[in-house]
Amino acid sequence: MIRKLSILDRSRTREGHPAPQALRDTVELARAAERLGYHRFWVSEHHSVPGVAGSAPAVLAAAVAAVTRRIRVGTGGVMLPNHQPLVVAEQFGVLESLFPGRIDMGLGRSVGFTGGIRRALGRDTGDADRFEEQLAELLGWLDGSQRAHPEVHARPAEGLSIPAYVLATGEGAGIAARAGLPLVVGDLRARGRVTEVIDRYRAQFRPSAAGSEPYVVVSGTVAVARTPEAARRILVPEAWSLAYSRTRGSFPPLRPAEEVEALAMPPKERELYEGGLAGHVHGTEEQVAAQLAEVADLTGADELLVTTSTYDRTALLESFERLARVAGLAGSAEAAGPTGPAGPPGL
Repeated sequence: MIRKLSILDRSRTREGHPAPQALRDTVELARAAERLGYHRFWVSEHHSVPGVAGSAPAVLAAAVAAVTRRIRVGTGGVMLPNHQPLVVAEQFGVLESLFPGRIDMGLGRSVGFTGGIRRALGRDTGDADRFEEQLAELLGWLDGSQRAHPEVHARPAEGLSIPAYVLATGEGAGIAARAGLPLVVGDLRARGRVTEVIDRYRAQFRPSAAGSEPYVVVSGTVAVARTPEAARRILVPEAWSLAYSRTRGSFPPLRPAEEVEALAMPPKERELYEGGLAGHVHGTEEQVAAQLAEVADLTGADELLVTTSTYDRTALLESFERLARVAGLAGSAEAAGPTGPAGPPGL
């Protein structure tokens, strides 16, 4: 079993529930994650996506940190090409100053997924190619080593210890290895590709001030329920939303599983939907324990970052409770309900 479990919540909107509710749901889920004993709770960055409310991860991370006391809080991730590294350093410096010892800085290299979004952000696809350069600048603002702007300092960030993580999209694994930073890689449906990325990262890793050894976080959807059928239904809303976006160009809010199952989908959408249900870690507690043992053996990962989204928040919370029991997390026994017993700095 992977020894550390964490959660990434993307603040997915749900049909009939406005975007502000999705943000409040994220904050409440963070409270539950801390109670259950999860290691960290991360939020994401998406711009102009109808189905996602999380567009300002540093702001949302502050709200999460303010209502929790122990769990680590961070981003999965801030898309660095969308921002000036100095501003990112300042934002995380403020977070670390307010919530010392609990802040993570997960960083990705994606830019807006449409031309209109990229223009609104003042970016283009080529900016993703500057990620390694931007990462080095950002780290330089934190440790005071940057020399491009000798009279400028990132206040209050300079000198603070804020762990950085690199999300492995495209060249992300090599960049993480060269920088000597932890790697976040997914998803678990493509385990062969994930293993290749991890192997390349470990082979190329260069020890740094951040860590002397590679540190791997694997991410993916995990759904746990009383029956395999109930666990599969947790996956249904997200699978349909993704299929819809790929056939119609718009990523919609999540719909209830029973509504999705009653839909008459066009053939291509149906094919994508069925594909979206396949390969995830899901089932009863015993089945998920066995699947996660296989993932641990295959990847040697240090940590699992769970990215599950669904319409039914009660089922989602129960899934996280059951997963906490599977992993033997502190707090999981106290969370039992009527269904049954319920590296670098900062790692």
